[in-house]
Amino acid sequence: MSNSNCRETQQMNIFLDNVKLGSQTGPNHFGAKLHKYLLKQGHTIRTTGAGRSDQDKLPDVQLSFIERNTKLNSEIPLVQRLDGIYFDPTNDYKLQNENIFKTYEAADGIVFQSEFSKNLVFEHFGEHKNYTIIHNGADLELINSIEPAKPATMNGKYDSLWCCASHWRPFKRLEENIRYFLEFSSANDLLIVCGSALYPANLIEHERIIYTGDVGVPTLLSIFKAADYFVHLGRYDNCPNVVIDARAGGCEIICASVGGTREVAGKGATIVLEEQWEYNPEPVNKHRPLDFTKIIKNKQDSDIDMNRVTEKYSDFLTNTIKGL
Repeated sequence: MSNSNCRETQQMNIFLDNVKLGSQTGPNHFGAKLHKYLLKQGHTIRTTGAGRSDQDKLPDVQLSFIERNTKLNSEIPLVQRLDGIYFDPTNDYKLQNENIFKTYEAADGIVFQSEFSKNLVFEHFGEHKNYTIIHNGADLELINSIEPAKPATMNGKYDSLWCCASHWRPFKRLEENIRYFLEFSSANDLLIVCGSALYPANLIEHERIIYTGDVGVPTLLSIFKAADYFVHLGRYDNCPNVVIDARAGGCEIICASVGGTREVAGKGATIVLEEQWEYNPEPVNKHRPLDFTKIIKNKQDSDIDMNRVTEKYSDFLTNTIKGL
């Protein structure tokens, strides 16, 4: 199989392990995109729980998200896709990491979501002999098919539309997102906050802030396409899909410096600097306010097109098979 650049792709039978295609959580959301684009490239895909008959061909490779959920024939190459690992000393993080580490040791290859992810894992698990870094990607085909949202609040009259979205937990720093918006927005700007908060006290009431709760992917993408800015000041994120999708929707990204977010925020994104983290264990839910006087523009760029992201996966899987 080849594309317009005459790139040769080996068609594979891939077992996509530990992925729930109907789920909207970060890994599963990306898993669904990867599943779609691997099929478009001509690969055969089987997922966890899909079942198989005796006539089904054994996969050429197993790609396990985070940790191996199903153990197949030991001769089948295993590739692990890793974002982050546990490191909070208030929990038994070594126990939480146990199966992730076992998968890491058994894997023939590792896909890290970001340089940040690689550095974190190498610090705690040690280096792996065969790895690559592949940032997450955006389904531009889907995004281009969706119309921008038209918020009815303020009679549709506002200067700029801001948004943020997450499964809100303390280290996602919703309060800092809101504080940044209130400090840097104009009097006629509007902020839409998507996703439910585990800590309702974080939901600061304000006439220019709308809380939508959880919304489906099409609705979220329509908001991204309407918005001017996407604020994501969370700490520790390895490669957040919402940032990539918001950037693909046309948003200017505002993020914090600790984590992998800045790697995919795009050239010219606003980066709020904080003290560098050396990947040592620390409580993830400790309140860490940001200093908004320490701001730089991002110089790093990245390709977020899911077509090319999937090509990188295909190439690494193929090379890992060939290298054994």
